[in-house]
Amino acid sequence: MAGNKSYTIVEYFGGDDGYRCGYCKNEKGNFSHGMWSHTMTVQDYQDLIDRGWRRSGKYVYKPIMNKTCCPQYTIRCHALKFQPSKSHKKILKKMSKFISKGELPPGEDDGEPMDSVCEEAGPREPSKVCPAEVKCPTITEMQKEAAECPTITEVQKEVADDAPTGSEMSSKEPVSVPDARMTAAAPKPGIGADPSRPPCRKAKDLRKERRLQKDQMRQNTDGVSSIVSPIPTTPNQTNQPKSLEDFINESLPENASHCLEVRLVPVSFEDPQFTASYQQSVALYARYQMAIHGDDPSECSESEFQRFLCDSPLEAEHSPDGPEVGYGSFHQQYWLDGRIVAVGVIDILPTCVSSVYLYYHPDFASLSLGSYSALREITFTRQLQKQSPKLSYYYLGFYIHSCPKMRYKGQYRPSDLLCPETYVWVPIERCIPQLENTRYARFNQDPDAGDARTLKDVGRALVLYRRAVMPYAVYARKRRGSSDETEVQQYGSLVGQDCAERILLYRT
Repeated sequence: MAGNKSYTIVEYFGGDDGYRCGYCKNEKGNFSHGMWSHTMTVQDYQDLIDRGWRRSGKYVYKPIMNKTCCPQYTIRCHALKFQPSKSHKKILKKMSKFISKGELPPGEDDGEPMDSVCEEAGPREPSKVCPAEVKCPTITEMQKEAAECPTITEVQKEVADDAPTGSEMSSKEPVSVPDARMTAAAPKPGIGADPSRPPCRKAKDLRKERRLQKDQMRQNTDGVSSIVSPIPTTPNQTNQPKSLEDFINESLPENASHCLEVRLVPVSFEDPQFTASYQQSVALYARYQMAIHGDDPSECSESEFQRFLCDSPLEAEHSPDGPEVGYGSFHQQYWLDGRIVAVGVIDILPTCVSSVYLYYHPDFASLSLGSYSALREITFTRQLQKQSPKLSYYYLGFYIHSCPKMRYKGQYRPSDLLCPETYVWVPIERCIPQLENTRYARFNQDPDAGDARTLKDVGRALVLYRRAVMPYAVYARKRRGSSDETEVQQYGSLVGQDCAERILLYRT
């Protein structure tokens, strides 16, 4: 307990009771294990989501995959290898057109809400009162590090409260995601094409050229003399597709109709940017929930907003080899002409950016903000990876194949699904044929493979009992006749041996 070490403290709840499923509406078909997390390190949460857990506020839950009506498989996208699909490019162009010309496209969102409202599985509050003992002096001592280390607030002091224009944007600002209005000036009228660059060519011509070259190669290998001469190509010409960044950072005319800025704000009432925009965020959340999800005003009150999207168990952390903004929970705010129109709630963890939730102004539904924000979050992950090489994945929450509306997450490729039995990642292309046949599937094809972090010794699991930390074996001796071994064994098997030896399981 000495030193400045942070700890994760949880209360575990079983998963015996079924409750209503947000996907198929089955009243008692949804089953999951749950824990109330009083505080959690980012590494522990990273390890837990890599075992199928996910947080909703401070409640952390794991679907019982072979029992629940709509199995929810953890999905991650390889951010560095991601290439936008045709539909993604269409969404990016739609946003660019809106910003430059002010044209809001007709119609509704095209059915890809990057939104996890249904994913809030299980009880919203712990089934028992949070113990006052958890806030005892011993635990406070353990967590001094979080209070003493420099906060993310200090990193952000230089960021102006007002949305900067394109010319004011600095590439050195650690907390702003690249803006849609870029610093590059628009080309001056009358100059025309850049003579130093190869001329633009139509995709149709390029395809025709490739087809002719293939025919020629085939004929040459067949011993037939060439009758087709290839279209000459410019030596430095490449057929590289436009990257995600190219689409997002596309320069806009100086007289663009709108200015879109994306600001990264830590979820902390000590942060001036967070507090300054807090009431605007609360109002936007309520408006979104009522218009898009049909919630009653009482269901989207300020206290609900705080509990769901501000209360996070994650301790803000900084690491020498981590991203400049640090790790923890953040709101990525989309400011359009000086007001917030959307907020993406994310967690920055040691190897990934994890998407938690998105809410937006209903008037802008036709801009497909769910998909747009996911593409921005993938871009942001790539940006962070340059600062922290191991941070290279984008987690989209859960993939639910049995719910057609939730299959859109599989379109962010290359992506993997987590095997629910061995906790190894398997490319989604190999998983989908299995999921077409059965709702629940073990993706790992090796029949001998098991859980590498399986619980081997429950006695070494750490517990917090009467303000003291001890291995479960010591606790069991102190509490002779204790009847909770089955529960602790179940908890340990779900979090795995490594986490069981680091996380403090609260015992009354």
